[in-house]
Amino acid sequence: MLRIIDRFQLTNDPKTDILSGITVALALVPEAIAFAFVAGVDPLVGLYAAFFVGIITSVFGGRSGMISGATGAMAVAMVGLVAVYGVEYLFAAVALTGIIQILAGIFHLGKFIRLVPHPVMLGFVNGLAIVIFLAQLGQFKAQKAVEDMSAHASEASHSALNVVFNGGWMQGMEMYLMVGLMLLTMAIIWLFPRIPKLGKLIPAPLASIMIVTGLVIGLDLDTRTVGDLASVAGGLPTFHIPMVPFTFETLMIVLPIAFTLAAIGLIESLLTLTLIDEITETRGRTSQECLGQGAANLTCGFFGAMGGCAMIGQSMINIKSGGRGRLSGITAAMSLLFFILFASSWIEMIPLAALTGLMMMVVIGTFAWASIRIMQKIPREDAFVILLVTGVTVAHDLAMAVIIGVIVSALVYAWKSAQHIWVVEARSEKEGHKVYMLHGSLFFGSISGFKDMFNPKEDEEMDIVLDFRNARVWDHSALEAIDALATKYEEAGKKLHLVHLSPDCQLLLNKAKDMVEVNTIEDPHYRVVADYAETVETDDDEIKSS
Repeated sequence: MLRIIDRFQLTNDPKTDILSGITVALALVPEAIAFAFVAGVDPLVGLYAAFFVGIITSVFGGRSGMISGATGAMAVAMVGLVAVYGVEYLFAAVALTGIIQILAGIFHLGKFIRLVPHPVMLGFVNGLAIVIFLAQLGQFKAQKAVEDMSAHASEASHSALNVVFNGGWMQGMEMYLMVGLMLLTMAIIWLFPRIPKLGKLIPAPLASIMIVTGLVIGLDLDTRTVGDLASVAGGLPTFHIPMVPFTFETLMIVLPIAFTLAAIGLIESLLTLTLIDEITETRGRTSQECLGQGAANLTCGFFGAMGGCAMIGQSMINIKSGGRGRLSGITAAMSLLFFILFASSWIEMIPLAALTGLMMMVVIGTFAWASIRIMQKIPREDAFVILLVTGVTVAHDLAMAVIIGVIVSALVYAWKSAQHIWVVEARSEKEGHKVYMLHGSLFFGSISGFKDMFNPKEDEEMDIVLDFRNARVWDHSALEAIDALATKYEEAGKKLHLVHLSPDCQLLLNKAKDMVEVNTIEDPHYRVVADYAETVETDDDEIKSS
């Protein structure tokens, strides 16, 4: 069983967490700027969001070691609102997003992420790895192309594939230098941990950024840097009430966007939490993560920031660098604020090739390569779901991909379960009683087959026994089917006896309730594992007493 993490595990290894957090902060800068461009807002709006979301979720979230900040998935959903109504409406929507997410945490809705099937998880991981890869291709665009894309960000299509087809690639020596520095960064990240003693002294990603940056500055190489994207300099974020009319009309404008942002943020955050759970063999707290994400976005709405959620790329950098405690996320957020206030000129000197190489290694580490090998070994339906979720994530967005994947998986399960229902005919010890032993699950998908198993008019015996000992009645459709069967036998002048039907089903039956004659089993009441985990995370005293 997975070990549930401490309620507040600041750190078990301060040096590693601090160095890992600094590395993550460096990778956060270009991402936050790029996502701000996507949303059509000022770069500082994205950087402030990365700080607030990062610091608040690191302290109050449900998963130590997970990194949150401004994300592309949420930025894409913000574009239309900003373009039509302006940035102040965005701040109002982000604040409302936080309230919705807090309510999700209060009502423990996060536990339902445990119901996401494994093929959907694989598709999520693979799709996000491809999206991260495609996002890095934007760094290989010429400066003019980057400026054009930034200027028309709110008008452009935001499919991750768009970057491949809109041209503007670097040429000649500029491209060769960019690729060479990226490959050098990747090589250092791969080789550094294999150097005795040195590999344990400093995280490989941080070492690669320092080495490549020193090389570029020392040799005066002409390559693009963080400063070419935008200025990182700024002051402390200030409290700011969104300047929108506080009317019902405004609520109707921002509410749909807020629900969309809340869903996207929670889905990405909770799936990232689940992934890190598997990597670290611990279990985070889903409800607490909802509360943390909600508090972070609510704060962003009142401090002029664009909001955000968990970032799988930066989270993987942190985990691979050894960051396990909350100190790593706190360090990343505080380092980012330090960069904005005091060290912007230094951060702007970091070559984009180094950060691109770092993210390319994240892509390699994130993609579930084993999913390719098992495609021929798993059911075709599961393989299809993996490909479907991956494709929709790349072509559309993460939230839609996961929702579609869960729906398809549920339909596949319902269809398969509907095929596994049958009856075995037997004879009762009482003369004149015909017995049908029902096997399988009776629910909306199987009621058609259930009805075809019986023909009241052709049954010769006057007394028919329907035994539910080996069957389970799941929903209202099943109850209606039983009632309808009882009515048909009654109209045929025959008596139907229902035995071994669970008490909860007996209470809900209408026409057939008087035909329930024997009840020798009680309906068991089981607790879902996720429910138990929620109890564990919310009531330590109860556990100790038990």
